[in-house]
Amino acid sequence: MSDSNIDDIEKIKERFIAYMTFEKGLLRNTVEAYVDDTDKLLNYTQSKGIALRDISEADLHEFLSVLHDLDISPRSQARIISGLRAFFHFLKIEKYIPKNPAELLEQPKIGMHLPEILTVEEIDSMENANDLSTYEGIRNKAIIETLYSCGLRVSELINLKISNIYFKEEYIVVEGKGSKQRMVPIAPTAISLIKNYMKRRGSLVAKKGSEDVLFLNRRGNKMTRVMVFYVIKDLCLKCGITKVISPHTLRHSFATHLLEGGANLRAIQQMLGHESIATTEIYVHIDRSYLRREILEHHPRNFKHHKNITGNDTTN
Repeated sequence: MSDSNIDDIEKIKERFIAYMTFEKGLLRNTVEAYVDDTDKLLNYTQSKGIALRDISEADLHEFLSVLHDLDISPRSQARIISGLRAFFHFLKIEKYIPKNPAELLEQPKIGMHLPEILTVEEIDSMENANDLSTYEGIRNKAIIETLYSCGLRVSELINLKISNIYFKEEYIVVEGKGSKQRMVPIAPTAISLIKNYMKRRGSLVAKKGSEDVLFLNRRGNKMTRVMVFYVIKDLCLKCGITKVISPHTLRHSFATHLLEGGANLRAIQQMLGHESIATTEIYVHIDRSYLRREILEHHPRNFKHHKNITGNDTTN
């Protein structure tokens, strides 16, 4: 079949429905859900000016990032991914496309998902893996530290404005979901790396509309979610980090390390921009081993026990 027929979207959907119904034997509800999920993707790519024949794996990652930012549940995300895999598998076997861009899409975990957490040492190794003789290396090191030290969503990072960074006061103004703004403290380390990056950024000619955007690609355009995803993926490979990592991992690490340091859950909620404290409480479940250590080391009952064993008074 010639791929010239790929422009007839309605005809393709009819053939896809027939394939899923008669060849795969799927239930009507499942087929309808798969078609609906395919429509979601096609509406998104059409709004971006991307033709069906040109959809890439990076485009699919960006589409899934949008679903994630919209707080679509992991179960719904998993179903959508299943639908996209089936659709692009059909396109490939029917020779509409030469390669299946959905083949390597990973399913989100269902149920209460305790996200992967990076250690401080792993974050340091990612930052140190950057080649600081290049524009990208200086920029990417600043990106990692800003994500981690401020707990930003990737959408908040790529939209961060220079005019919303208050260096002297050490905080930034972040525009989160629903265009709601919040103030977030920024660590001196991140400020130093951003200032160093801005020296190199000044040599770029920012494209129209991106003049006030902090992080730019070499062509002067605002970075995309997918660009940041691949920056982090590449740094993990260089460092030998085998955890399943995304930009959101640095946000999770920020929250967990704050909790380990004794920060109030309400303060973490405010810094993350969570409307519900229940969203933030997921980090409590990660921290049980730490809480146990805190009890063993600091509860008065354990001081006496430790003194009896060592002969030393550790209460001072």
